[in-house]
Amino acid sequence: MHRAWIHFLATRLPSRCEVCRAWPARPVCEACVGRFTPPVARCPRCAIGLPAGASMCGACLRQPPEFDACHAAVDYAYPWAGLLGRFKFGGEPGWAATLAALMRQHSGIAQALPTADLVLPLPLAPRRLAERGFNQSLQLARHLAPGKVDARLLLRVRETAPQSALDRVERLLNVAQAFAVDPLRAHRVQGRHVALIDDVMPSGASLDAAARALRQAGAGRITALVFARTAAPSH
Repeated sequence: MHRAWIHFLATRLPSRCEVCRAWPARPVCEACVGRFTPPVARCPRCAIGLPAGASMCGACLRQPPEFDACHAAVDYAYPWAGLLGRFKFGGEPGWAATLAALMRQHSGIAQALPTADLVLPLPLAPRRLAERGFNQSLQLARHLAPGKVDARLLLRVRETAPQSALDRVERLLNVAQAFAVDPLRAHRVQGRHVALIDDVMPSGASLDAAARALRQAGAGRITALVFARTAAPSH
């Protein structure tokens, strides 16, 4: 039986929590959700964690991203990093329903989705899509706001190197001009509030490049919505 079908059944039948192994429970039990989703003060522009008393991070004060706001449900840390790895690289797209449900519990995400005119997943390069078999951002988007998703409006027009081994400047250069809005349908974004969906936001370089393409096409407001946000790099 296909692993995605197994996970589909597991999310609907009594099972163990994948974090604490409690039984019976949902894929992530309520106790673990409460334990591993503590309130975090975040920058309203890029969702990075903020120290006490700060209202915006220094990077966004110096050079704000192309998107107007960003909301993240959790930090990219235990247990979410491992579960995201299973979702993206383990051939388990069924995790999208659970992760999207956790995203909707975040107040900023819950407020942004109803006001968005369009919900656009960050597109994968064709080679990456062929390797993985699905676009994890599209899977999340379909569970977050199925009636507003357009998977073919924002396009990936250039292959890029993996971002994981690059620093922030290299990441920005790597994804520069990697995205474009379908020129035959660009009128759909003009003046609209667009929600950009991705699973993890390490530096924001890819989301920033995608938002730039949307801005050039005339988008009115752009809100990035991600499941997990990495911590600020240590110096």
